[in-house]
Amino acid sequence: MPSAPPGPFRPGFWRSPLRGPWLTSALGSILLILIAIVATTGFLSHAAYMPDLGHNAIVPKDRDLPWIASFFDWPTSPSWLYGLTQGLHTNVGLIAIPFLLAKLWSVIPRLFSFPPVTSPAQAIERLSIALLVSSSVFELATGVMNAQYWYPFKFNFVVAHYYGAIVFVTSLVLHVVVKLPVIAKAYRERGVLKPLRDDLARTKPEPRDDDGLVTPNPAEPTLSRRGLFAFAGAGAATLLVANVGQSVGGPLRKLAFLAPRREIVPGDFPVNKTARAARVTHAMTGDGYQLKLRVGDNEIALSREDLLALPQRTAKLPIACVEGWTTRQEWTGVPLSLLAEKAGAPGASQVLVESLQPAGVLRRAALTGGQIAAEDALLALKVNGHDLSLDHGYPARIIVPALPGVHNTKWVGELTFTPRAA
Repeated sequence: MPSAPPGPFRPGFWRSPLRGPWLTSALGSILLILIAIVATTGFLSHAAYMPDLGHNAIVPKDRDLPWIASFFDWPTSPSWLYGLTQGLHTNVGLIAIPFLLAKLWSVIPRLFSFPPVTSPAQAIERLSIALLVSSSVFELATGVMNAQYWYPFKFNFVVAHYYGAIVFVTSLVLHVVVKLPVIAKAYRERGVLKPLRDDLARTKPEPRDDDGLVTPNPAEPTLSRRGLFAFAGAGAATLLVANVGQSVGGPLRKLAFLAPRREIVPGDFPVNKTARAARVTHAMTGDGYQLKLRVGDNEIALSREDLLALPQRTAKLPIACVEGWTTRQEWTGVPLSLLAEKAGAPGASQVLVESLQPAGVLRRAALTGGQIAAEDALLALKVNGHDLSLDHGYPARIIVPALPGVHNTKWVGELTFTPRAA
C-alpha cells in the first residue's frame, strides 16, 4: 500500500482527543432530529403550493414526486399553519448549521483518509458520504441566501433546492442505515449522555476505532465534549435569536438583525416584491382598472367601485412566506365564494387567479374549491382600514388563510372559475 502524502492525509495529523465514534454519533443524532424537521416542513411547503393545480407547478410535473404533490389538499385552517411550517423550516435550518459544522469537524479525518478507496464497497460508501456532505452544504447555504433575498446563482432556487433536498434526504437515510451499528455500539459502550458529564480534566480520547476517527497521538484537550456541544448550541441560539423574530413577531422582531427588513415606509409591513420590481404601473391600476370574472366563455367586468359596493368581510389573517417571515394584518374585501356566485359558478371547484404583473413564474396561481369556500378567503381591497398601497397589491389582491404567501396574488386582474361537476 502506498504511503500517505504529507499533511492532513497522515494518520496523526488530526490530534484532537475529542473525536471518536461517540462524538460523531451524538452530533449526528442531534442533527438527524433537526434535519427531519427541516425536510418535513420543506416537503409540506412544496405540497402547500398544490402543484397539481393549473399553473402552480414550479417543478415540472413529470419530474416531481407524485405522492408529495397530490396526496392531500392544503387546508385553510388554522390560518397560521403555513407560517408555522415555514418558521420551523427556516429557523430550525439555521439551528442545524453549527451542528453540521461540528459534525463535519468530527469526521474530518475520514474525509482525508488514504488511500481514498480500497474496495468496491468502500467506494459506494465514500460516494454516499460525498453526496451527503455536498448536498447538505448546498441546501443550507442556498437556503440562507434565499432567506436573505440574495441570489448570486443563475438557477431557479426552488427547483434546485427541491431536487437537492431529495438527494440529501436519500443519502442521509442510506448513511444512517449503514452507520446504525456504529451508533448503537458507541451508545452501548459509552452511554448516551455519560461523556457529557466529563469536565476538561476528565476528558480522555475514545478507544481506538476501525474508522480512524480516534487519533493515534492525541494532544492535550483544550475543550471538553460538553464544551463542544455548548459552543455549537450557543451558535445555534445566536442564529435563532437573530432570525426568529421575523417568524413570531412581537418584541423579538427588533432582535432579528439577520432577517431582511422590507419596509416600504416606516411602520409598514414587509413585501416580497414591490410594484416596481414586478413592473406594475399606475397606468395598469388606475381609473380604467377592471377585474374580469370568467366562467367558460362568459365574462363579467367589475371596476374597483363595483367591488367596493359588494358585501365586504374583514378578517385578521397572516401572510407567511417561504423565506420564513410572517406578518398578520387586518384585511377587508369581497369573499371569493361571493365572486364565484357572481360569475355564475357557485361552489366552484377551482379558480385561476391572474395578476396584472406582466411576467414572472408566480403571476398566476390556482386555488382549490376548499380555498375558495373558506369563510375568510378574500379578494382584499383594504388593509388595516385603508386602501391597499400599490406595493401591497392595489387595486385588489388575494388573501386566503394558511396559503403560501406567493399564492396571495397581488394586482389581481382576472379570476377564471371552474364550475363544480354536477
